[in-house]
Amino acid sequence: MKRLSIVASLVGGLWMVAAVAQPFAVTDRSASNLMVVLRETPGANKQDEALVPSGKTKVKLPDGREVELDFAHFALLGDMHIQFVFDSEKMISGAKPEELSRLNLSPDAALSLAIGNIKRVYGNPIVLSVFAGVMKVQGRSSDFNSSYFLNREFWCSLLKEHPDGLVVAVPQRGHLLFAPLSKTESVNRLRQT
Repeated sequence: MKRLSIVASLVGGLWMVAAVAQPFAVTDRSASNLMVVLRETPGANKQDEALVPSGKTKVKLPDGREVELDFAHFALLGDMHIQFVFDSEKMISGAKPEELSRLNLSPDAALSLAIGNIKRVYGNPIVLSVFAGVMKVQGRSSDFNSSYFLNREFWCSLLKEHPDGLVVAVPQRGHLLFAPLSKTESVNRLRQT
């Protein structure tokens, strides 16, 4: 049996909404399947790390109708926001604020749980050399590579190796790069990505 679903995703700063026929499948919407993705908020420049709900978003459907969507999205820092999602084999599905409430999770508790779930399912991040001292961070799913930006334990361990500090960049979806602050040439290369 097929069902028609509304699927929404943020692509290049624009919400893309489509009606998609798909086999009837239920995504596990339990706490053990809650994850988080890091995305860009073009033009934003938030100065602190307090999680602030992004609120409802209006999107225009292909048939011209406008609908209002409410997902568990939170402004994070600078031009970044986080989106809570539930993972499945074929896609990730946005979590709604009421689902966090149903799971008795504050945004901070949800973030901690989601990062733990990513590490449990997709492994701890690994570091690979990309070019000229710039390093790439990745796990076993490119959908969640940039999510490792949120893993404080990982960054604290790297700071032991680089006590002068690190410069970290999320240049595009699925990418997470860093360079030691002490390596000026590497930092300059990172700024060019």
